[in-house]
Amino acid sequence: MTLSLDPASGRARLVLPRRAALKPAILWAKGKADWLAEQRARLPRARPFVVGATIEVADEMLTIVRDEGRRRSVLRDGDRLLLAGPAETIGRRVEAWLRARALDLLSVETAEFAAKAGVVVTQVAIGDPKRRWGSCAYSGAIRYSWRLLLAPGWVRRATVAHEVAHRVHMNHGPDFHALVANLLGEDPTPARAWLRTHGAALHWVGRSSEG
Repeated sequence: MTLSLDPASGRARLVLPRRAALKPAILWAKGKADWLAEQRARLPRARPFVVGATIEVADEMLTIVRDEGRRRSVLRDGDRLLLAGPAETIGRRVEAWLRARALDLLSVETAEFAAKAGVVVTQVAIGDPKRRWGSCAYSGAIRYSWRLLLAPGWVRRATVAHEVAHRVHMNHGPDFHALVANLLGEDPTPARAWLRTHGAALHWVGRSSEG
């Protein structure tokens, strides 16, 4: 049996051998409560979208500012995100705004790398997966985590180059890695290392401490 804590979601995961009895496994896991509490204390800090919060978006620092009126749309004014309307929907509206910006930017960068690679990407979409930053289907569709918008630009672009390269090589062999480096114009290894080290914290942006 193994017990782990997902740093992106904060959820505990218990894995049992096939045909193992469930009841003893749950009792065993409950005995690890102190260990789980210790691991949870090390999780990244939750950073909810509230008035006064700052968010790094595509290498620019933006501050959420309360605006007057009843307007529900998010308005960017320089380094400020102005939000009027109901206070209880601020978080949801900021995330929707960020998702739209992520789709726009990732679509442009995907088209850029696809043209360089001489391939066709049939669709660009975004989601909020906990374990993958991007995926490329045999159909030519590429899907990204919208949270790449919160990462440094050089990390985001390396991820885009990685997924576009899968339109040529649907594997992670030497030719694939060489193509990623060629498309990017630099070694993508530091970007992958950054996501391994800091990626979990991106999943806590926009989340309350209650999860």
